[in-house]
Amino acid sequence: MRIKKSLHTPASFMAKLATAFAVAGVLVACGDGETICEEPIEIDDSSTSRSDSLSSSTITQESSSSEMADQVRHDDSTAATSSSSAAVTSSSPSVPNSSSAVPSSSSVAVPSSSETLPASSSAATPSSSSTEPTETYFWNDEFNTIDTSKWTFEIGTGSNGWGNSEWEYYTDRSENAYVQDGILHIRANKEDYKGSKYTSARMITKGKFSFTYGTVEARIALPTGKGIWPAFWMLGANIDQVSWPACGEIDIIESINDESIVYGTNHWDYNGDHASYGNNTSDFHGAKKALDITQFHTYKLTWDNKLIAMYVDDFKYHEISIENNSGGTDAFHKPQFFLLNVAVAGNWPGFEVDDAQFPNEMLVDYIRISK
Repeated sequence: MRIKKSLHTPASFMAKLATAFAVAGVLVACGDGETICEEPIEIDDSSTSRSDSLSSSTITQESSSSEMADQVRHDDSTAATSSSSAAVTSSSPSVPNSSSAVPSSSSVAVPSSSETLPASSSAATPSSSSTEPTETYFWNDEFNTIDTSKWTFEIGTGSNGWGNSEWEYYTDRSENAYVQDGILHIRANKEDYKGSKYTSARMITKGKFSFTYGTVEARIALPTGKGIWPAFWMLGANIDQVSWPACGEIDIIESINDESIVYGTNHWDYNGDHASYGNNTSDFHGAKKALDITQFHTYKLTWDNKLIAMYVDDFKYHEISIENNSGGTDAFHKPQFFLLNVAVAGNWPGFEVDDAQFPNEMLVDYIRISK
């Protein structure tokens, strides 16, 4: 778990940061100009970051799947924090490189109807929402299969557990990612595998699809359990050029442990420092939504040149102003790509893991983008 302490920052910086979010009404400066009453500024003492750098050198919006086949894929970037406060690190975090390799196959094995996998502890009943949508989307995946023209698998343990001291080994095996009845299953397992005690999957659209602005809707059921950490999130497509956090990160969905709480967070660079701002479903400026995250819910991200907002079943749980690059948020006016993963243990959920939960799964019915 990350260690935090209060930070007294210069009045000039606090005034700038307060102004940055005033449009969205998410930060309110106190009269002394040195503190923010509604959301405290904190410093992160952890030595690890949510994101290590990606090593592939090109980003294109919808390149062919063969263009990724020989690239090294790794992107150590899971959330540094998802509290409802703005956090600024006192110095730029170190962003080590990973050395995981891309599998050469262009297809992903999907269990046949005769193949039996152990029952998951996930509570949701895997059932697709409906037949193919009739609306034309800017981009969508209905997960009738794992489409390798859209998704690439991260492989391995990353650098320092994907920048977060995570314990899982990510694979591209059907034991960790498969489609059944129109539902994508990302499954975390307890097993000894290549030096790790747990396996899971991490899928990204980097190099195959990225976009700027739009409305994202996804129907997802999340796993819960001590030490589990599922996420649906985005990273700036220019991460190879500018590194993290300068590329920007948009965490649409995160949850940890046994909580039935969904967190939404933004991470970016502010004058050389790591800045973050987030909220959650248990307290969005006094409003809260009780929900069973192990059941399917419709999650939505709205993103334009003024605001980024996040919803679950139309309940808003996060909003941030990015108008006129307020607070140094220019990273959120550039293309971002998707990530889906289920981590086991780490700096945020902690290192106590209940092995009785495995196998445990995140279920994804669809992801759809409208412009």
